[in-house]
Amino acid sequence: MYANKRVVCIGGGTGLSTMLRGLKLYTEELTAVVTVADNGGGSGILRREMNMLPPGDIRNCILALAEAEPVLQDVFNYRFREGSLEGQNLGNLFLAALTDICGSFERAVETTNEVFAVTGQVLPVTTENIELMAVYEDGSTILGEHEIVYTNKIVRKKITEVSLVPEKPNAYVKAVEAIKKADLIVLGPGSLFTSIIPNLLVEGISEAIVESYATIVYVGNIMTQPGETDNFTLKMHVEEIEKYLGKNVIQYIIANSTHLDEDTKIHYKDDDAIIVENDLFDSLNYNMIVTDFAIKSSKNGYVRHNAKKLADIIIGL
Repeated sequence: MYANKRVVCIGGGTGLSTMLRGLKLYTEELTAVVTVADNGGGSGILRREMNMLPPGDIRNCILALAEAEPVLQDVFNYRFREGSLEGQNLGNLFLAALTDICGSFERAVETTNEVFAVTGQVLPVTTENIELMAVYEDGSTILGEHEIVYTNKIVRKKITEVSLVPEKPNAYVKAVEAIKKADLIVLGPGSLFTSIIPNLLVEGISEAIVESYATIVYVGNIMTQPGETDNFTLKMHVEEIEKYLGKNVIQYIIANSTHLDEDTKIHYKDDDAIIVENDLFDSLNYNMIVTDFAIKSSKNGYVRHNAKKLADIIIGL
């Protein structure tokens, strides 16, 4: 049963696409505003060789909201295993081809939304060519999302802030329009420094969120991320986001209460990841919603948010 609520989800990566799969069951007025700072893997290759924005996160969100037949989804998600295309994703190549045909990345994304009968719309947060830069507590910096993630897992230095190069790129107009019209704006779940905050650094996005009449929701991560949010509690995640949005903007926080079994704990121990501690349980500054969201993937043993359960709560706000 569809609601009439206009929902805008801001982020990137697996967390965003997982949540979208649940929300599309409840509303057709759904917009995903997606970061375009990725420079690794197949997306990075296309970005460098074709001078286009990275298609990976956009592709995942389109697939999450698509009404296409399963076989077409499998084809769009197919990754080549050998030859000169080894490691490249067919969906990424499709978006690259459409970018050339349509003359712009944003038009290619809009056309793909139409081809796949997407519920709602998927939009890049900006159409400018941006890179992510991390500043560490020792004063050193690293440029590039892929380089940041790779270095974090090896060196384990604490990130003190992230920025975009060039600074303050202009937001995609349609993304700002969607935020301004939203009834609900959802941040997360997803990588704090590489999926959520990069969107807030785009000129016009944070301002539109703050000025919006929408209900602002943050969905907390289940686990910490190696080298990126080592030992981060829920409060620490929220405080980082509030550096860009300000205090008293986030109204609801959805947090996980799942206790992992020993096998899962051992699985995550290899990555030095732990459950994000909820130290905002008794906070009077936010409306806290705490429940068991985690489901274990049969493919890789990692836990993910239960998309249906998460969507139930978000739509009910």
